[in-house]
Amino acid sequence: VQLQASGGGLVQTGGSLNLTCAGSGPTFSTSVISWFRQAPGKEREFVAVIRQDGDDAQYGSSVKGRFTISRDNAENTVYLQMNSLKPEDTAVYYCAAGYTHLVRSDRSYVSWGQGTQVTVSS
Repeated sequence: VQLQASGGGLVQTGGSLNLTCAGSGPTFSTSVISWFRQAPGKEREFVAVIRQDGDDAQYGSSVKGRFTISRDNAENTVYLQMNSLKPEDTAVYYCAAGYTHLVRSDRSYVSWGQGTQVTVSS
């Protein structure tokens, strides 16, 4: 599966953004999709993951309650709605596809999008 992330931008503290991960290929609907992020000088961090059918999801502790992951398999798309954004959310956000149930380790993902920059100003 090939992935393309979009929707990043510059937003003020407390604002919202909705990221999109568009997939292509016949295996998108059978893939677990996650969002990760990486800030300058920091390791890549797990953000959220959604099950193939969209009925289960998990979140990193730093975003739980503020971010929501969802998917539309008919459109081969996964979304990340980000609310109450903070300066510490500033990072490049990547979507990734894999086949291991709701795993948080980036080593388990086999396909990655190119990343989209999110910048939150204070």
